[in-house]
Amino acid sequence: MCGIVGYVGDQQAQGVVVEGLRRLEYRGYDSAGVALVADGQIAADKRAGKLANLEKAIAEDTLPEATTGIGHTRWATHGAPNDTNAHPHIGAAGRVAVVHNGIIENFAPLRAELEAEGVELRSETDTEIAAQLLERAVLAGADLTTAMQQVCQRLEGAFTLVAVDAEDPERVVAARRNSPLVVGLGEGENFLGSDVAAFIEHTRDALELGQDQVVTMTRDAVVVTGFDGSPSEGTPYHVDWDLSAAEKDGYDWFMRKEIFEQPRAVADALLGRHDENGRLQLDEVRLSEDELRNVDKIIIVGCGTANYAGLVAKYAIEHWTRIPCEVELAHEFRYRDPILTRDTLVVAISQSGETADTLMAIRHAREQGARVLAICNTNGSTIPRESDAVIYTHAGPEIGVASTKGFLTQLIACYLLGLYLAQVRGTKFGDEIAAVVRELEQMPEHVQAMLDKAEEIYALAAEHAKTRAVLFLGRHAGFPIALEGALKLKELAYIHAEGFAAGELKHGPIALIEPGLPVFCVVPPRGRDHLHEKMTSAIQEIRARGAHTIALAEEGDDAARPYADRLIELPKVSTLLQPVVAVVPLQLFACELATVMGHDVDQPRNLAKSVTVE
Repeated sequence: MCGIVGYVGDQQAQGVVVEGLRRLEYRGYDSAGVALVADGQIAADKRAGKLANLEKAIAEDTLPEATTGIGHTRWATHGAPNDTNAHPHIGAAGRVAVVHNGIIENFAPLRAELEAEGVELRSETDTEIAAQLLERAVLAGADLTTAMQQVCQRLEGAFTLVAVDAEDPERVVAARRNSPLVVGLGEGENFLGSDVAAFIEHTRDALELGQDQVVTMTRDAVVVTGFDGSPSEGTPYHVDWDLSAAEKDGYDWFMRKEIFEQPRAVADALLGRHDENGRLQLDEVRLSEDELRNVDKIIIVGCGTANYAGLVAKYAIEHWTRIPCEVELAHEFRYRDPILTRDTLVVAISQSGETADTLMAIRHAREQGARVLAICNTNGSTIPRESDAVIYTHAGPEIGVASTKGFLTQLIACYLLGLYLAQVRGTKFGDEIAAVVRELEQMPEHVQAMLDKAEEIYALAAEHAKTRAVLFLGRHAGFPIALEGALKLKELAYIHAEGFAAGELKHGPIALIEPGLPVFCVVPPRGRDHLHEKMTSAIQEIRARGAHTIALAEEGDDAARPYADRLIELPKVSTLLQPVVAVVPLQLFACELATVMGHDVDQPRNLAKSVTVE
């Protein structure tokens, strides 16, 4: 949620900041604004709606030239998405401008305090409270860094704040608590961003900040302190992708590009994970083999798509390791008072590494003494830093809000974790593990085979352009894929879509079946004959009631063919790995259906890429 950009250097700040905001549009937002420090004043503009509205406004009423500036794309929390509530917010005296990501939980008493002092607040936001408090401290004689330290000690909640002072034009000051912020290190210039996409055009050298830190940025220096003013430091790292990876490269949508990047992403997720004998070597897993041998329960936490990756992982991990495995929605986890011990392994799945619900879940787990392993795509993000171990998915930047290659690489990481545990604990022989690893290495080719059917899937989507409901059915590891297929349609096409375990049909959902209703059916491979037969029976039952059946079944499976109005053939893979190939046509279908319906595929309404508030 919320894109933040800051710049100080020799370039025109307006151009740098607006371009940075453009690269952060994928995060989801409903207003945008910029503030520049010029000639001892704050020059600002902000507009509800898309970034184009802001660009039009500043083209018609130009802002002064400046080399220091901040910018913001807002996803509304406190206050409606309008011009007044958009960021930046400026103090009553016009001295300080602030942009903010997150929620200030104690803003109500702070607002009352300011109003009691006679401060006239112009917006409904919690952000303006921070602007007024910062300005009050600066007017009392504090420099902007000291003011930020003082104010942050009074704030509760999760927040990133970035501020400039009209009378200190060479400085940008920012702070973070439980909300993403990264520094871009340049030569004679420095940058701030919600993530590295904001400044990847200018530098790939970054500095990750810890919790409760304040960063003071000038064109020649970056200084990090704690909220209490104590000296501190960030952790430098180099971004392993460049600007071209964040461009559309001729595709109409980032999401479509990312779907077609999946063969490469899966290959990268597997790269360097095993030796020539197929023995796994997960260097990022910092837990000792003795610690892993003692694990007696695994709890996987995640939200949305990450949760569905965890549901697939449950089937694989329990089968390979014989360790009981639970899957929890991260936002429910700590509120049910889970039973955790030193021998519980909590696996947190998050593409961004900043998902607030998941972050709170792992903090609770660690407080209870459990060990935490993160599965994440973003190097240097909070969740991996606060975990005992991490498996990075190496998917590269994912700009589209609806996750695709992020999901597939999370599946690969989950499989690797399950196999590694089996290797350490001796629940699978080495040749058995090596055989699964060899099959995983064939997955990029299998995913490409599904992408080669794209035109077939697009035609299917065009046929259903007026559809108002779609159902998805699956068994075993195909059930989470049914859930994921439904989620993609909800996110992108804004139509009713539900995923069900096929065995649940007769327990209620079959009442939804009516003539012409499209139903996707993920048919298990023939290797699990009992599941296969039951799924085939379910297809017959819904087709007899008029459903339009779309079966996803492995090549050569003729059992489902007589009962499928449309058959999408999948490569022959084992049951536990079928989700990797089965989800691809569902991604293509959702992307194309939303396109045909005229929706913004990359930025679905009301959604943000990374949910950084609870």
